[in-house]
Amino acid sequence: MKKPNILLWFFVAVQVLCAGAFVASLAMSIFGLQRGGTSWQLREALEISASFGLIIGSVLGMRSVAVARRSQLQAEDALRSASGAFAKVVNEKFERWGLTRAELDVAWLVIKGFSTRETAELRGTSEGTVKSQCNAIYRKVGVTGRAQLLSLIVEDLLLD
Repeated sequence: MKKPNILLWFFVAVQVLCAGAFVASLAMSIFGLQRGGTSWQLREALEISASFGLIIGSVLGMRSVAVARRSQLQAEDALRSASGAFAKVVNEKFERWGLTRAELDVAWLVIKGFSTRETAELRGTSEGTVKSQCNAIYRKVGVTGRAQLLSLIVEDLLLD
């Protein structure tokens, strides 16, 4: 885990104090409270300092958003790469198992969780054809059903 940036926290604290100073000044003006004992020079210095604090806080906030956006884009790229790698590895397994093109299509639909009926509808074939193709897939892979097929693929990916 990354250590918190002390300088960043310092500027956040300064920004909060500056905002508090502005709010206090505004509240005092609204409610007509006396500002006894503060010279106009000190008041101006506080307002200028508060303004700089808010500007610095805004710049750091924009920088943080940019860093977060960059991290998000990197994570999305990594996810796309992993998805592509997953498909590549699974297709290599299907090829190694000697699946036909039709069996490959059915196997992908099985992995995605489609039922026999949904697979038949998507492929424009009968449920009997899909069941026959599933049985051929299971026989070639050496499993007895959908759950074992998916388990085998996931297990092989985790071991790789």
